[in-house]
Amino acid sequence: MKQKIIFVVALLFGLMFINAGLNKFFNYMPMPDDMPEKMVDAWNSFMKIGWLMPLVGFAEILGGSLFIIPKTRALGAIVIFPVMIGVLLTNTITEPSGLPIALVLLLINLWVIFENRGKYLPMIK
Repeated sequence: MKQKIIFVVALLFGLMFINAGLNKFFNYMPMPDDMPEKMVDAWNSFMKIGWLMPLVGFAEILGGSLFIIPKTRALGAIVIFPVMIGVLLTNTITEPSGLPIALVLLLINLWVIFENRGKYLPMIK
């Protein structure tokens, strides 16, 4: 039963990031009309750097795909971690209304990293 719950959480987490990454390439989710001005300014600044959003989108798609597969979940958690820090900082500084979901996603990511800490030890020895 525990494995099924872990798989469902990992599947939902991965699909959220795959969806966010695909949106950076295909723009199928419109921006909300009531988005705060600080967030619009930040988004426009990110878009001026032509390579930034495709890079983040690629990392989200790759990390989300790896996160879904149990064998590659540890690698997916590491790929997604820098993106998660960016999401957390953006929601902390410019738009705090998204902070609860960002914190939940960060906790899921940190939990997977903690559960797979043995796989990371060879990298730092």
